[in-house]
Amino acid sequence: MAMDFRFGVTMRSVRSRAEWIAQCRRAEALGYDVIGVPDHLGTMAPFPAVVLAAEATDRVRVSTVVLNTPFYNPTLLAREAATVDRLTDGRIELGLGAGYVKAEFDEAGIEFPSARQRVDRVAETAATLRRRFADPDHRPRTVQPGGPPLLIAGWGDRMLDVAARYADIVALTGASTDDSGHLTLATETDAARRIARLRGALGERADTVEINILVQALFGPGAGDEQLDQVRPHLARGVDRPEDHLSLLVGTPRDMADRLRTLRAEYGINYVTVLDNNMDAFAPLIALLR
Repeated sequence: MAMDFRFGVTMRSVRSRAEWIAQCRRAEALGYDVIGVPDHLGTMAPFPAVVLAAEATDRVRVSTVVLNTPFYNPTLLAREAATVDRLTDGRIELGLGAGYVKAEFDEAGIEFPSARQRVDRVAETAATLRRRFADPDHRPRTVQPGGPPLLIAGWGDRMLDVAARYADIVALTGASTDDSGHLTLATETDAARRIARLRGALGERADTVEINILVQALFGPGAGDEQLDQVRPHLARGVDRPEDHLSLLVGTPRDMADRLRTLRAEYGINYVTVLDNNMDAFAPLIALLR
């Protein structure tokens, strides 16, 4: 049986406390279920931001999407996450990623590990969090039994294997990246293969773990060449049509809603996230998909 849809919006830096509160309240009013904050240098620190987001709203959950895991000591992160879980009355989802922008590591004075080492760090961190949150003597205690749900984001096979083992939510980035942070969007054909592998790795958990995608852009019927040109450098090699990519939506709101229903039916994708610049444009789909 298909899981209900959930909708998230990833919020980036704003200029003031008042603007942040207003933006979070607008997201809730538009029907979003989750407000997420990314973890990049030059943007807001995620934990203070999600605490204020929860304080400013009534029902939405909040999420780190996603922590640059090699920046964090796993034991100290468990304390941080448990504190935020308590201060938000159990509304946080903890998102973990491997980190992919070498320049951010250089700026922070942290050695940039190999891709294998970064994935291993996510696995180590997820295992530590699970162990700490399950320990009845761990303080502070979390509000959510077993700790905040873990979202693990990735696209490569090893990262998806880690997600299959530890995650409550698997976030498909729908793109490969190089060390500079350049994104190359994946086609649906590639996604189908990876999701099939993921579901096999999940085994008996396949029907209880949510699958999330980040929609990078929406193109309405009147989208012009200038708008399309913004994503062309990120399209898969030899694939020119945006609609052939997992993380791009094309057409009318009803066309896009139908597309998301198909992705849920065929691949189990029920949790859809957009970036804040698309928050208003995506909102009509929420009403259609409810």
